[in-house]
Amino acid sequence: MLLVTTSKKLLNNYHERVTRHYKNYAIGRLLPMIYCSEIKVRGYHLDFYGHVNNARYLEFLEEARWALFEDRVNLSRWQEQGIAFVIVNININFRKSAGLGDTLEILSGVSRMSGKSGTIHQEIMLKGYDTVVADADIIFVLTDVLSGKALPLEGEFRTLFEQLN
Repeated sequence: MLLVTTSKKLLNNYHERVTRHYKNYAIGRLLPMIYCSEIKVRGYHLDFYGHVNNARYLEFLEEARWALFEDRVNLSRWQEQGIAFVIVNININFRKSAGLGDTLEILSGVSRMSGKSGTIHQEIMLKGYDTVVADADIIFVLTDVLSGKALPLEGEFRTLFEQLN
């Protein structure tokens, strides 16, 4: 479920953290607009130690990106045009464990764009708290399915991704 968060404190804290994180990227930096997905931690998300398994966090982040794209992008048009959204790098930091019954908010937004790649910054937070459980920078490209080559992020693509920030 995709929600646009209304908590000013949550928005301000997220923007502050992202601004600090990207202070060295003066060119191409975008301040993310928040898109928020929620996931409740279930038993099958847990590992032997009773907390969310590290691989599950990647699934949570992917689910949030899908929700964002389904809400904002005409994916069937991309498919018809032979365009694929491809993740080329993920850098994730695990900050605090989450356990059974926790509700997690996944905040997402495009934080940087360059010629052929972009970065989506995501944070997983405990709902109702200012506690970051994990954060990640996901670098992506758009590729031509037939050639396998990355497409420039210009024109309608750049406009689209700028609207996701």
